[in-house]
Amino acid sequence: MMKSLLTITIYLFSRTILLAQVPPATDQRHYTIVEDVSAARLERDIKALVNFGTRHTLSDTTSTTRGIGAARRWIKKEFEQISKDCGNCLEVSYLRNIVKGDPETRIKKDTEIVSVMAIQHGSLYPDRYIIMSGDIDTRVSDVLNSTSDAPGANDNATGMAGAMEAARVLSKYKFPTSIVYVGLSGEEQGLFGGKHMAKVARDLKWGIVGVLNNDMIGNIEGIDGVIDNRSFRIFSEPTPVIETERQRTLRRYYGGEVDGISRQLARYVHKQTTTYMPEMRPTLIYRLDRFGRGGHHRPFNDEGFAGIRIMETHENYNRQHQDLRTENGIAYGDVLSGVNFDYTKRLTAVNAITLAGIAWAPPQPVNVKIGGAVQPSTTLKWDKQEGETLAGYKIYWRETTSAQWEYSRYVGNVDQFTLEGIVIDNYLFGVTAVGKDGNESVVVFPSGLIRR
Repeated sequence: MMKSLLTITIYLFSRTILLAQVPPATDQRHYTIVEDVSAARLERDIKALVNFGTRHTLSDTTSTTRGIGAARRWIKKEFEQISKDCGNCLEVSYLRNIVKGDPETRIKKDTEIVSVMAIQHGSLYPDRYIIMSGDIDTRVSDVLNSTSDAPGANDNATGMAGAMEAARVLSKYKFPTSIVYVGLSGEEQGLFGGKHMAKVARDLKWGIVGVLNNDMIGNIEGIDGVIDNRSFRIFSEPTPVIETERQRTLRRYYGGEVDGISRQLARYVHKQTTTYMPEMRPTLIYRLDRFGRGGHHRPFNDEGFAGIRIMETHENYNRQHQDLRTENGIAYGDVLSGVNFDYTKRLTAVNAITLAGIAWAPPQPVNVKIGGAVQPSTTLKWDKQEGETLAGYKIYWRETTSAQWEYSRYVGNVDQFTLEGIVIDNYLFGVTAVGKDGNESVVVFPSGLIRR
């Protein structure tokens, strides 16, 4: 009897230790973050931005009430107040550069492009960054018209206000990884703010995990007649544009046509949303941006960083890039009445839980390799990293025709694992680092082979 009790006790004790090693499936703090995002604050900020009349890149920079100069000074002041409220937890600054005038472009004379940036430095990995961006500038029908009213309520006061609100909510927390909230200028004239920031990040060797570009996150009434306040789109390019010819050649044999770093970031947003905001319906769009159009994530992609665009599903073109007017009973212009503040709240929350999830998670596994050709199993291997937030690693796999990771297995704090019975030919694979709090890194697709 005593032996049986001892055996049972040892079994239960061993099982308790084993269960304790498996991180939780969810982090309850994300639900609080979603609840803390305020539609009222977003409405106030969007109205304030609209009240500057125009925020055109070439508009007045000296007025205290009108033009892009007044707008960016107000944004900086708001970031500074947020920082004051959290004990100076944000480093707030301007990011400036001069764009030379060129009669063949949308910048006819030398112009200073000024973005506003707030950095919440990480406690463990301060040189590792996850970025949320919105655009400051606006336009009307004539892209060179810098004096007419261009309220830009949805495009893109919503994205700018979203970045500020995310900073208010997330500044209440501490993160191992740095978070950047930024308002980029010069988007309508040629993505100049993003180009400069991406180049600075490359020159300074910032470890950018990803860029969440928010451009129009407030409209729910599409020109197609659909009213939808639950779905949104995530645009991402398939593979990095800076990859080498050898990498492109190897992909023909080993796969990865839709598994670049930006595509993995898009899947991460999708997973966070469906886990913590199941009422929302994220849609992965397998292209860099809307057909023939561009956004401020592209300059970061051009420098080799992961970057995606988050935006509404149903656009209303009568409200984009339009002079304020009424013709044939149709009201044109990007005004406040076209913004649904509750919807902007939801998409801001999507960003906030994505930023928090990545910033709380351990760094991504590096040097991920795969093997299993002509074998009845698949092996993955990576460089094991030390870190106080790391619990272990998880392997993901999916059918080759599936857009989303379908299967996963937590394998513990190891540097190699074999999935028995999983034939490498039939699936695509990836690896994440999992934190003790359950937050995961972005999936890393294998970049090398395990040699026998």
